Amino acid sequence: MLNDTTLLLDLDGASVVRVERLADGGRRVHLVTADETARACPACGVFATRVKGSAVTRPRDLPYGESGLEFRWHKRRWWCREAGCLRRSFTEQIPQIPAGARLTARLRGAAGRRIRDVGSTVIQAARDLHLSWPTVMEAFRTQARDVTEAPLPQVTVLGIDETRRGRPRWERDADTDKWRLTRDRWHTGFVDALGHDGLLGQVEGRAAIRVGLPHATVVVDHFHVVQLADKMLSIVRRRTTAETRGRRGRASDPEWKARWRLLRNREDLSDDQFATMWNTLLGEGKIGQTLLTAWIAKENLRTLLALARTGAGRHQVGHARWKFLTWCADSDIPEVRQLATTVARWWPEVAAFIDTGHSNAKSEGINRVIKLVARNAFGFRNADNQRLRTRCVTTRRACGQLRTAQL
Repeated sequence: MLNDTTLLLDLDGASVVRVERLADGGRRVHLVTADETARACPACGVFATRVKGSAVTRPRDLPYGESGLEFRWHKRRWWCREAGCLRRSFTEQIPQIPAGARLTARLRGAAGRRIRDVGSTVIQAARDLHLSWPTVMEAFRTQARDVTEAPLPQVTVLGIDETRRGRPRWERDADTDKWRLTRDRWHTGFVDALGHDGLLGQVEGRAAIRVGLPHATVVVDHFHVVQLADKMLSIVRRRTTAETRGRRGRASDPEWKARWRLLRNREDLSDDQFATMWNTLLGEGKIGQTLLTAWIAKENLRTLLALARTGAGRHQVGHARWKFLTWCADSDIPEVRQLATTVARWWPEVAAFIDTGHSNAKSEGINRVIKLVARNAFGFRNADNQRLRTRCVTTRRACGQLRTAQL
């Protein structure tokens, strides 16, 4: 029975016979089966011809409007006429509403896709669709198979970064009476750093890269190298202030006022800002001179790292490295010398960055999304659920699960 109301409902296999308005403003839709294959026995596949009785079910569907719809499906129970079939009777079913289902397939699919594609939390999707948490979570696991079971791409540059997920968990072994780690506080993520496939997967714990990938070229991320230099500069400022003034820094101290300019890049400072910082610290005696020496060491390191993607030759790279190490060695500042020692120890990885120009920016961006998902969920008790959520959220665009509107 095909009519305009049936087309509007768009529930394949069911036809609308009438709609009534309830006292609370809601609408009750009465359905009948419109699919002829619904009278095929689910056990043997033979079409039934003899009706045993009738039944009325109340499947739930996607909400329509503000008041929603209440379904009444009037379906028939059939006798199976196949003598060898063990199933004697059955009720009608359609792909959208299988036998015994209380929810339509499109409602379950929509619930799962809200989490997989939109990044909604499970509890928020359950509230919007008036479902329970376990129902929505199971629907999400079903929809997530499109992502987790998809073949992994060939990756040229692999980004690796760690994310802290919470406190570790220990349990006592009943056999050995020793404590063993059952949940690590770290997750290691693997990202397609050069392509567009996003997060490829996560493992619990910290990955041993040199053991797992012995022939790979390890490239240090220049962001963390500069971050290490900035941290060195802050430590020098706090130590020299404590040694010279005998107290912690105060807002009236010149080095405290210049602390943010010291951490900024030279090209990000205007000429007036740089002159003010330089002249102010230069007039502060030992504190200012120490800070300016450490700041120059930081800028020399940035100059060395800036040679990446420029096609600089070995002579130019070697000269910039020599300039940085010589300045640090002559500075007589313990923190600056320690920075030079760290860079020298990691020089093969730093040189690989200068040669290739690859960075871990995509991994850092995905880590931000991972932390945002955990924050929106108010934390995760189940590490498997957390990895599944973050995998889908960070790969939905690459796997084609999200189609943004085209203007």
